[in-house]
Amino acid sequence: MPGYHMRRQDKAITDPGEMEAVLLGQKLVTLAMCRDGEPYLVTMDFGYDPEVRAIYFHCADAGKKLELLRANPRVWGQVVEDLGYVPGECDHSYRSVQFSGSVELLAVPNDKRAALHLLLRKFEPEADVAKRTEMVEKSLAKVVVGKVRIEAISGKKSVPSKQ
Repeated sequence: MPGYHMRRQDKAITDPGEMEAVLLGQKLVTLAMCRDGEPYLVTMDFGYDPEVRAIYFHCADAGKKLELLRANPRVWGQVVEDLGYVPGECDHSYRSVQFSGSVELLAVPNDKRAALHLLLRKFEPEADVAKRTEMVEKSLAKVVVGKVRIEAISGKKSVPSKQ
């Protein structure tokens, strides 16, 4: 992020592959939005496509989140991998990835379809293609799909000495 440098460089994740592993391995993302100086956070499930550096999410076709995103598509996001509390060290082990970007609400049915398939491959890996396709087609007209184009990214980790 321009103008910002992590104080504890020993905790920085600089390897893009490690940041990608966090994004691919976790189930929840928290997105921060803002309108008129008023912040709003929402945590939701997501899928990540490393080929296009984008996070996808789905939601109902109405609500505060969509109202805010339509007014201001700029977001800040965070994905955290909780590696657990470290007894005896008064410390917690984790890896986190923070990013900024803009949300595009997908309008083209084939774009929505592809994003929903990405999400279902992550959350329904045991379902066969026909079952996932059935689920996608059933929800396609009912849900809004958002695509966060990641513009800037950083990572941080804390892995105490006993691990």
